[in-house]
Amino acid sequence: MKKILISVAATLVFASCSRDTLDLTNPNQITTETFWKTESDVRSAMAATYGLLKNVDGGLWGVRGVELSNGRGDDFFIRNDVAALYQLSTFTNTPDNGVSEGIFNVCYRAIFRANQILENTGKAGLAADKEKAYLAEAKFLRGLNYFILVTNFGEVAIRTTVPVVIDDYFVAKSPEKDVWAQIIKDFSEAAADLPVAYTGADIGRATKGAALGMLGKSYVYTKDYANAETTLKQLTTAPFTYHLVANYEDNFKATTENNAESLFEVQLADVGGTNPWAGENANETLGVTTAQEFAPGEVAGWFEVSPTDKLFNEFQKEKTTTDELDPRMYATLIWDYPGATFYNKPFSAFKLQFGFKSMFKKYQNYTQDNELKGGKGGDYTSSINERILRYADVELLLAEALTLQGKTGDAYPYLQDVRSRANLGALTTGLGQDAMMAEIRHQRMIEFAREGQRFYDLKRWGLLQQEITNSDKVGKQYFVNGKHDYFPIPQNEITTNSKMEQNNKWK
Repeated sequence: MKKILISVAATLVFASCSRDTLDLTNPNQITTETFWKTESDVRSAMAATYGLLKNVDGGLWGVRGVELSNGRGDDFFIRNDVAALYQLSTFTNTPDNGVSEGIFNVCYRAIFRANQILENTGKAGLAADKEKAYLAEAKFLRGLNYFILVTNFGEVAIRTTVPVVIDDYFVAKSPEKDVWAQIIKDFSEAAADLPVAYTGADIGRATKGAALGMLGKSYVYTKDYANAETTLKQLTTAPFTYHLVANYEDNFKATTENNAESLFEVQLADVGGTNPWAGENANETLGVTTAQEFAPGEVAGWFEVSPTDKLFNEFQKEKTTTDELDPRMYATLIWDYPGATFYNKPFSAFKLQFGFKSMFKKYQNYTQDNELKGGKGGDYTSSINERILRYADVELLLAEALTLQGKTGDAYPYLQDVRSRANLGALTTGLGQDAMMAEIRHQRMIEFAREGQRFYDLKRWGLLQQEITNSDKVGKQYFVNGKHDYFPIPQNEITTNSKMEQNNKWK
């Protein structure tokens, strides 16, 4: 996958002219008439679409996206260094917030590129099976970007074709249920034609398992638990071989990427250029600056974020079978415990900035001395892949879908598998639906801390108001239930799209 990302040859903002007004073709300009000729063109288009997942300005797995997806949770604090981020985290944002607007815009850029691939791949003269696989891959990426949009903005415009005339750019919002229907259609069709696995340089591209996983997750989010069960169960049997890796921490290190637990992850590397903020050009590194922004100042970090003490305490609710702290706590957080070291320094060398008891360790390059340089010299560059979907998520979503259908007994093995990896004891048998869901909610909070899941989990459970109120989150007093479940449609979209209306409670 790193190879396909490196091969980006175009940003896919193609121009086209009417032959009635212009007879000459500019050989220096890429157009839809000159580009879609070979498989290499299709791969470049696909790479440009994947690349937006980590885009610095609005990719959900780039630095601002990671801060946005985590920042509203009851487990996460963002300090007031970057006003737009602090506003999101403290529920004081407005429709002109640049960070949420960046996510909105980048998602639609990716959807535009995916639609171009869907409309033009047929021109490249590929074998039928190969063409179907590329089209499925584009549908997966389109579905993923609509998943980001609907979970963050609710009702949004559905665009499944490339605009031809100016009026095509003005599209009204669709009801949330229709957006979910498009997502489910895209993931379903992607799953039908994607391969089970890739090898070599193609490892990291979307697979059948990734599409089924996101499809199953979409069913859980829409409370279609029967279809969620059917879909997610497919991932537990042949031809799939996913399983939890023995060491939980291996999911967040560069040396153990694309492992047996990973269904889909963003491929990052300190290659290409050396500037993570360069944008889509030759100067841009394919890594991200997230670890540097989260790191403490003593190791060249910007200490932008912190775990809340609510998360710190949640990890300690249950000891292991050997009466120790949950190993996921040591993999996720660093705090003042005997022998604690961080970036090859004793914990005593660091100052906790915000009154909380810990800092994030997960996804940090803590075996280095600092976060100044990536492995190949990129400025503040981290090469640790961001995992979008792990098998632990599949198991806990499956346990949830079964539990909420009243099949609590069937949910035990999937929930216990996650617990057993953490060396936790066997669950008490005969738990009812409420007790099982309480355990699932607890496990999801500590299993996926810093992975951008908590806020969205609380929202679909209807627990945002309760859990944010019952936390030490800064800004919790400004949370308005219903309003802050979603971001407002960006003001620029309202201004430029005559058919767009603002979200309810943001008008």
